[in-house]
Amino acid sequence: MKLVRAGHEYKGCCPFHKEKTPSFTVNDQKGFYHCFGCGAHGDSIGFLMNHDNMSFMDAVEQLASLAGMQVPKSSPADEQRYKQQSGLYDLMEAATKYYEQQLNDKKNKNILQYLKERGLSSDVIESFRLGYAPDGDADDLQKSLIKAGFTTADLLDAGLFKNSSRKQGDVYPFFRNRVIFPVLDVQGRVVAFGGRVLPAAHGGPAGKDAPKYINSPESVIFHKGRGLYGLSRARKALGSGKVAVVVEGYMDVIALAQAGFKAPVAPLGTALTEEQIEALWKAMPEDNKTPILCFDGDAAGQRAAARAMERVLPILKPDHSVKFAFLPEEHDPDSLLKAEGRPAMERVLKNAISLFDMIWQECAKGRDMTQPEVKAGFRAALTKRARNIADLSVQKFFMSEINQRIEGTFLNRKTAVKSPAKKAYHKGKPVTPGLNTPYRPDSVRVAPVKSRKSRQLDRMRVLLGLMISYPALYSEFGESLGMLPMADTEYDNIRQALINLLDMHNNLDYQAVKQHLSESGHGKILENIFNDALYLHAGFIKPGQPLDVARQAWQDVWDIGFRGAKTA
Repeated sequence: MKLVRAGHEYKGCCPFHKEKTPSFTVNDQKGFYHCFGCGAHGDSIGFLMNHDNMSFMDAVEQLASLAGMQVPKSSPADEQRYKQQSGLYDLMEAATKYYEQQLNDKKNKNILQYLKERGLSSDVIESFRLGYAPDGDADDLQKSLIKAGFTTADLLDAGLFKNSSRKQGDVYPFFRNRVIFPVLDVQGRVVAFGGRVLPAAHGGPAGKDAPKYINSPESVIFHKGRGLYGLSRARKALGSGKVAVVVEGYMDVIALAQAGFKAPVAPLGTALTEEQIEALWKAMPEDNKTPILCFDGDAAGQRAAARAMERVLPILKPDHSVKFAFLPEEHDPDSLLKAEGRPAMERVLKNAISLFDMIWQECAKGRDMTQPEVKAGFRAALTKRARNIADLSVQKFFMSEINQRIEGTFLNRKTAVKSPAKKAYHKGKPVTPGLNTPYRPDSVRVAPVKSRKSRQLDRMRVLLGLMISYPALYSEFGESLGMLPMADTEYDNIRQALINLLDMHNNLDYQAVKQHLSESGHGKILENIFNDALYLHAGFIKPGQPLDVARQAWQDVWDIGFRGAKTA
């Protein structure tokens, strides 16, 4: 902030609200700040807590560090650990500067060119402090750090170097010929690095044996399962209510940040952990603790989402949750932004589903919901998931939601037939309760038998849903879609809109198709097509399945209901 002396105080524009005329004052003698415009008030610790969204202890430790002081520790062992940690923070900062210098060295201009070819601007490269670790033969990192006063033991403790197995006493750099991504803790201190292998065209290995990414080993200042890449940058945005988006990799975080998303983060080379989710919740305001977990749309992404769901359930609390968003199968966030821009990514996030819906879909996978015993098993699976929630109040509401959703989907109250209990016998003989008798107890609810017209309408909905979810099918089944009999005018209108759209655009994903149809006035019919009941009976219309599955599903439904159909 730019502060100008005004008498015994300093004055400047308030960082907590937008203003053109300065009304923010700092009184150094009294040790507080105050804004006469918005009322913000506090001391130096409160400033860091409010402005940088820090916890109390994080703010105290950062201020102590700036002042050259240390927070008192409770034992000699804690004191020794604190000294070791402080030294490692300094070491990692020195290493970061070395890697940055290497990236900007003229002899490594092809590495910088590679990053720019990946779409990264100079400002973003500088902001994320990206660097380059030269090949081991040319590396002088050890000499540089030793000269700065660090020991070889420090380099080993930080994970920057490894002991050589060829010659005792020798060490070699852990990162060689890789792009370097500094990993920061919540206070903005470098605690580790991620290293990306270079493509062969830019000096990387010709084969594919080298892992694409490697990460620093754990140390006294770095634990892979606790931190999140980008969290220190996102903390202020999270405090102001921006939605956290959890993606899978470093480049995804950087690409989202460059596209204007304020709070992207990623785990550090591992699956998302409970501690990382807790850290994210801690950084978010009380009324907005629902980050979006964004996964690739392929089978691996589906499995990762299922694992994340299982990890979230035991730690759920009131007003703490997550949502799940899925990318088109062929994209990650970085590639989607390059191919279709920010609006495509916004559609992905807008279509995120709740944790409850994620559980519902996971438990419904592979189940034939036409069978009553399968429905009972489905309910049992949902209940088992809900029992994993440790917080009893949240668990209770999940159980209630399960009962309501099951009731609404399978046991429709509107179809119940009421009858007096005195007619439990007919002509002196007991009558078995059933759909078409007056003796079925009120507690037994049976869905109405569907007419042939109703079954055909269901098939039309399935085929429309398949084409919307998998636009790639249009090249093969577009003619069949045009011949599909449509007894309902609204369904015929959305069919025509879909045909017109896919005739003009042959590379849209399902989210773009749904948004276009919704914006064209077909939102109500889309809700009818993509409802929970249809997902249960035709789970294959859900985006993210292999295209061959969708193709076979289309063929099967068409053969059953519409083979030989003529244009309506």
